[in-house]
Amino acid sequence: MTFSYPFMLVVAGVVTVAAVAMYVALHRRRVRALAGTGLAVGRSTKHLPYVFLLAAVPVLLVGAARPEAPVKVPRASGTVMLVVDASNSMTATDLEPTRLGAAQQAATDFVKAQPTSVDIGVVVFGQTALNTQTPTDNHNDAIAAINRVKTGGGTSLGQAILAALSAIVGKPVSLPENPDDPPPADLGYWRSATIVLLSDGENTGGPDAEAAALLASDAGVRIETVGIGTERGATIEVDGFQLSTALNADVLTMISDATGGSYHPAGDPESLREATRSIDLRITLQEKLVELTAVFTIAAIVLLTIGALLMIRWYGRVV
Repeated sequence: MTFSYPFMLVVAGVVTVAAVAMYVALHRRRVRALAGTGLAVGRSTKHLPYVFLLAAVPVLLVGAARPEAPVKVPRASGTVMLVVDASNSMTATDLEPTRLGAAQQAATDFVKAQPTSVDIGVVVFGQTALNTQTPTDNHNDAIAAINRVKTGGGTSLGQAILAALSAIVGKPVSLPENPDDPPPADLGYWRSATIVLLSDGENTGGPDAEAAALLASDAGVRIETVGIGTERGATIEVDGFQLSTALNADVLTMISDATGGSYHPAGDPESLREATRSIDLRITLQEKLVELTAVFTIAAIVLLTIGALLMIRWYGRVV
């Protein structure tokens, strides 16, 4: 327990000692006075009401010192990394206005629904991943980063996961280039972190997505995937060529399953918003300093009340 005004503890001690000494002196004087008159002194030995009244003094003064104690309180998952696919396939119009536009709206709605205790970061990815916003409790910054997303390039789901994981652990994370190379150094255990991946699931290169997901799982990070697009797909134009693109739910399901997360299909903008709202952020316990002044004040009032009631009962008045 800590105190904002520790000097009040000294005051509490001095005042308490002085009050007790004064009461003892007054009681002795009263006993002598009654003894001189030959009256009985039995009633004067009923000290219990005064004990309660005197006990309230140090309790009240300790409360004035503004005590604080660490208390574990529930807190929504500490960090969420929103990973938004910005590859060329996200220009498809099987969702309105486009896959990317629908993903931006859903991501924005998701950010607005989170409590301020959740730090939110944004990773925008195509063939390479670009960490556009580190985790912050300023959700307006996250929304601004989402609104800045522009499409272009291919898709690297593995690199996107590694970029989000790097932002969570606070250092660059990569997979071994060769199977015989040693695994990445211990990344710690980040149970309060969640990656929300919004993509159509088309993967055109880069690090292995499943290996990156397993690495996130080893670090305690869960990945929730949201499928952007439809299985019937659409046709897009890239550099003068017509290309067919469709939702690859299998890849996204594999990624989420590898970390104990869930895949959320979204065939239209409304179901996409429902999918992001259904994501279950974990609750953790966080140690927080809680001021206990009110507790001490209530305790002092209770002591004063008990003392006063006893005095009324025994003496017919509050002395």
